[in-house]
Amino acid sequence: MAAATTLTYANAAVLAPLALQAPASTAAPDLVTRCSRWGNRSDTGGCEPVGRPTTISGMWAMTATTTKRKAVADTAEPKPLSKKDYEKELAKIQTELVRLQEWVVHHGLRMVVLFEGRDTAGKGGTIKRITERLNARYCRVVALGTPTEREKTQWYFQRYIPHLPAAGEIVLFDRSWYNRAGVERVMGFCSDDEYDEFLRTCPQIERALVRSGIILVKYWLSISDEEQERRFLERINNPDKRWKLSPMDLEARARWVDYAEAKDEMFAFTDIKEAPWNVVDANNKCQARLNLISHLLTTVPYEVIERPKVQLPPRQKRAYKRPPIDSQTWVPRRFVVTS
Repeated sequence: MAAATTLTYANAAVLAPLALQAPASTAAPDLVTRCSRWGNRSDTGGCEPVGRPTTISGMWAMTATTTKRKAVADTAEPKPLSKKDYEKELAKIQTELVRLQEWVVHHGLRMVVLFEGRDTAGKGGTIKRITERLNARYCRVVALGTPTEREKTQWYFQRYIPHLPAAGEIVLFDRSWYNRAGVERVMGFCSDDEYDEFLRTCPQIERALVRSGIILVKYWLSISDEEQERRFLERINNPDKRWKLSPMDLEARARWVDYAEAKDEMFAFTDIKEAPWNVVDANNKCQARLNLISHLLTTVPYEVIERPKVQLPPRQKRAYKRPPIDSQTWVPRRFVVTS
């Protein structure tokens, strides 16, 4: 299957330690004193940032030896599909997902897939298509809610650690620890110190996960301003989808540019060689699902697991008297489907 254009963003992870390090002459790094792009803070006093440039472009200027990964485009032309062809293609790659899972289980691999992106980007729908045919014993979805008061006092990554996979498991995170770099940062749910610590720690945590043998894949589902507006209006006007709309979604819409800047800075620090971000054009949901799943299948070099032939044993034969049917509570038969 031909693949559409895939972009890989420039890797600035090598600069993260430098960008978060205070000058050598400073006794203690002051990572709070800086201008906030989301409005002046009362504790900044309009000061210039210490230890980290305000803009991403400023970070590139910190070193002339930084190696950037240029955007890489697949030269193959995208394959146009009708809705019927989409269903067929989806069924094919879902079959391949089953084979991939069998390979993971057979070899005791551990796989983590992160799904991030703006509200309405289609993360949940894509995850549903991935898990639709998989064995739920070995593939699970993690979608954590708002931290409890107890969890707020923990080390930030602590609430995510218990959900990491054991041998033979695939874990799909519907949003992940990157909440700190997105919603928490923009909405002011974390302090500047906590945010800086996240940018400092996250790349190291992910490198440690990869070194431990975990296959870590990160996706960012990208949609346009116009498409997000259309999907928000659909949720507002469709009672079946109204539950998807939250006050936080509306606030995020009002802070579109803030989220864009937060995402850019997040990429600059966490798009690392060991666990790069994979950006998916999600303006068309069906297209995004096929492209993402097709890419996911390339992240693990799997083969078909040969299974021994199965022979159905004969049914047990001995005397048995079934209880009367009317002695059991049956679900009313309201529908009859004819073949």
